[in-house]
Amino acid sequence: MTFRLGLTGSIGMGKSTTAAMFADEGLPVWDADAAVHRLYGPGGAAVEPMRAAFPEAVAEGAVSRDALKRIIAADPAALPRIEAIVHPLVQEDREAFVAAQSADITLLDIPLLYETGGEAQMDAVVVVSAPPEVQAARVLARPGMTRAQLDTILARQMPDVEKRARADYLIETVTLDAARAAVREVIDRIRRELRDA
Repeated sequence: MTFRLGLTGSIGMGKSTTAAMFADEGLPVWDADAAVHRLYGPGGAAVEPMRAAFPEAVAEGAVSRDALKRIIAADPAALPRIEAIVHPLVQEDREAFVAAQSADITLLDIPLLYETGGEAQMDAVVVVSAPPEVQAARVLARPGMTRAQLDTILARQMPDVEKRARADYLIETVTLDAARAAVREVIDRIRRELRDA
C-alpha cells in the first residue's frame, strides 16, 4: 500500500513547481485541478450531472468554468450544489489513481486540502509556503490578476500561518534549489520512517 502524501499551499506559494519536483524524484503525482479539468471536459463524468443541475453551465459537451463563475456570482447558494456534484467525483478519481500505484509514496496535490477536510485521508501533509510579499509578487505577475482578485482568493483559503502550523512537513519555496533540497529531505525522511515502522 502506497504512503499518501498530501501537498497543499495557498495561491502563489509554488505548489505546482514543488509537485513537479516530487515527480522529478520519481513519485507518482495526482493533481486535483487536472482531475477537475478531466471531469469537466468532453465525456467527463461531471458533464451530465452538471447539465441536469445547471443546464447553462454545459457548452459543446463540456462544463464551462466561465459559466460556473457567472452562476456562482449570480447565486452564491449554487456553489455548495456544484461542490456536491464535483467533490465525490474528484474523490473517486483520486482513489482510483492511488489504488493503481505500486510506488512506496504517492503525492496528492490538493489546493484546498485543509479547507475540504482532505487531510484525514492522508498519511502526512506537506505545506509549501513563501513570505507574503513573494506570494503577492508571484500572483500579481499573472496576466489579468489584480490585488482585489488576490484578496478575494486569499479570503476563501485557510491562512498560510494556520496551514504551516498544521503541516507535517514544510517546504519554503523562496529559491528553487532550497525547495528541491527540501523535497528530497521529505522523501528521505518518509522512506526512513517506512523502513523503521
